[in-house]
Amino acid sequence: MKKILVTGGLGYIGAHTVVELVNHGYEPVIVDDLSNTSLNVLDGIQAITGQAITFYQNDVRDLNAITKILRDNQIEAVIHFAAFKAVGESVQQPLKYYDNNIGGLVNLLKAMQTTQVKNIVFSSSCTVYGEPDVSPVNESSPIKKANSPYGNTKQIGEEILADCQFLNTVALRYFNPIGAHKSALIGELPLGVPNNLVPYITQTAAGIREKLTVFGQDYNTKDGTCVRDYIHVTDLAIAHVKSLDYIKNHPDNKFEVYNIGTGNGMTVLEILQAFEQVNDLKLNYSIGPRRAGDVEKVWADASKAKNILGWTAQLDLNEMVRSAWAWQQNLPKNAI
Repeated sequence: MKKILVTGGLGYIGAHTVVELVNHGYEPVIVDDLSNTSLNVLDGIQAITGQAITFYQNDVRDLNAITKILRDNQIEAVIHFAAFKAVGESVQQPLKYYDNNIGGLVNLLKAMQTTQVKNIVFSSSCTVYGEPDVSPVNESSPIKKANSPYGNTKQIGEEILADCQFLNTVALRYFNPIGAHKSALIGELPLGVPNNLVPYITQTAAGIREKLTVFGQDYNTKDGTCVRDYIHVTDLAIAHVKSLDYIKNHPDNKFEVYNIGTGNGMTVLEILQAFEQVNDLKLNYSIGPRRAGDVEKVWADASKAKNILGWTAQLDLNEMVRSAWAWQQNLPKNAI
């Protein structure tokens, strides 16, 4: 198994995964509609890997295009990232999320079935656990009602994949990826105003945003702010490579899920403080009201990934916030 289609491969996690695929001997083919990224990311990937990467600008909802790409490139497996991912926006625009995240997945699977590609690694999320009763959560923890349409699209996506018996699926339930590649040539750069914490931190530190708002300080946590399991994006990228290796060695696997996190819960304020300390600067931030769709606290039990995939997180919080700031500083001033 060598040629891998990466949908959303110019996105934040997708780009880092493409780099790790090349590093581990796979041949990635990227499909991205550029709805939340730019072609500059391809330049960064190619600069890091020293290789030309095949790229198609297409929407995964275009059945004919995706079918042709799978067939023409003799694709053997798919890593499916292409999806909208902003929790708050999904509450405001649920149909946008169902159309893209569910419609895109169904369309991709139709194309895979037509071309007899049966191996897929799915970008799922810890949001499938909803508001958990206890943390850490493991893969047997209850799947509760999602707190947002975004989270619901990931729940539904997993159900669709489990129902498709022709597939050999690994679904990775990500926790909160942050940081950037050690080269500072690729990192998290959403178009417009960021919805995720760390790019908002780095843009505030760079003077692009006036200040950062922390959404809520009245949660039942150590400092009143939400708790998440923050993981370096490079560690997350490597988890996809480990998943492909597993699929290759277990061709009759039907559907497996794995938590991908560090196992450590950190509050929003702890992330802000670590960023300030490691990078020796002060952030302008204030406390605002809670944000719709946010879960109070969730972090991972990732022992299943360690025991079966042979994967564990290697990079610590200091490296996460250091690399995120190095990436921001390396950006041209007009990149936002």
